[in-house]
Amino acid sequence: MPASPRPRRRRPPRRRTRPRWALRLTTTLSVVVLASAGIGHSVVATLDADIARVDPFKDMKNRPRAGHGMNVLLVGTDGRDKISEDERRKYRLGGAPCHCTDTIMIVHISEDRDRASVVSLPRDSYAETPPHTDETTGQHHKGHPIRINAAYAEGGPQLTVRTVEHMTGVKIDHYMEVDFTSFMKTVDVLGGVKICTSEPLRDSYTGLNLSPGTHTLLGGEALQYVRSRHADASSDLGRMKRQQRFLAALVDRTTSSGILFNPLRFRDVTRAVLGSVRADRGFGTDELIDLGRAMRNFSPSSSEFMTVPIGQMGFAVKGIGSTLKWDPVRSARVFQALRDDKPLATARPRAAAVPVVDVAPSEIRVQVENGSGTDGLGRRADTALSSAGFHTTGKPVTSASRVTHTVIQYDPRWDRSARSLGVALPGSELRAVKGLGATLKVIAGAGFEVRKVRVREGEVGVVRGDEVGCGGQG
Repeated sequence: MPASPRPRRRRPPRRRTRPRWALRLTTTLSVVVLASAGIGHSVVATLDADIARVDPFKDMKNRPRAGHGMNVLLVGTDGRDKISEDERRKYRLGGAPCHCTDTIMIVHISEDRDRASVVSLPRDSYAETPPHTDETTGQHHKGHPIRINAAYAEGGPQLTVRTVEHMTGVKIDHYMEVDFTSFMKTVDVLGGVKICTSEPLRDSYTGLNLSPGTHTLLGGEALQYVRSRHADASSDLGRMKRQQRFLAALVDRTTSSGILFNPLRFRDVTRAVLGSVRADRGFGTDELIDLGRAMRNFSPSSSEFMTVPIGQMGFAVKGIGSTLKWDPVRSARVFQALRDDKPLATARPRAAAVPVVDVAPSEIRVQVENGSGTDGLGRRADTALSSAGFHTTGKPVTSASRVTHTVIQYDPRWDRSARSLGVALPGSELRAVKGLGATLKVIAGAGFEVRKVRVREGEVGVVRGDEVGCGGQG
């Protein structure tokens, strides 16, 4: 269609320091900028004064070339030291704060302001820092391997931005930092956020316990939901999917609840949020107002989510431990889409004609046992499963029992993972074993065979905001 001016979307001249939709998908400040649609400049100016400032771009050189659209690095920090003892016990936030980033996302706003794309970067991702100088000690460090979430502890927001840019080739235009406290307060002031699940979600580490169905989560419960890494076999990748679902639900709650046009609700929400938010100095009053105005035309279907493609689970690094290594080809397509201001769906490779499963092989951890009596079958089975994308332990053992055909033992809490694994092992038998835990056991029998599978659309890869909300979870 030919381009034509639309009065309702009149924009000031575009400047890379004046985003309008940049943070509407974030877990906290989104609420602030949305509400500014109905609030005057003087009121928003007082909000600007409440935002703590940080300079993550100071003296940065040799940065990636700017693309089209605008990129915001959203990080969620630990911040449990700001939560009361009662809440820490209730929501199982024990232990010392890690002073690291618990969540890392690149939020891309298209140049035409019609699309928001969110790419989650797993906190255990293998990364390499660029050479840098420690701001505290003045000591110069060469580039070195690191888990990506540890960059914050080593060099704060600046090293976090530099490491993300170094790994992705995407120039970051704005930085936003939130913590547990602001997250919980925001959800509480909103009156809770509705979440749907088709499977029970239980995590003894966080205390999460949701039955199948629809639930309205308040602040502490919502924090359990987005923090849980042991609710299924997918670990941190499953946690990021839940974070994406929560973001979509949060946006839906905000845009449909009237907060955008209610000054009193706006005041309550912003007071709850801004005390524990940090942003770069380029994000100010005018940006808040522009964001709020643009937000009037926003809907969850305008957004899309994905997690950076993982090529290798359990990638061991000396002195660091187990990490997640990105798939070099598929992740490059994702980051190129961000630079070119294209929908993330264009980065999705064409699906092959293979069986469809509900859980991606890379999210299913497997221990292989040789139950056939044939020497070497355990090693061959482990290699075949690993080649098909499953997260094997790499240490097959001999089974105490003999089987005539392959058996998959699984904890009932991970039944979706078991069924997906069963599709990849034709002729196998599923056996539920309570208390087995997140690692599924494959007892290889004679005639062991592995076939490749692909994940069902929407479970991994690109999904729109309306697909990860309750309306898209049939």
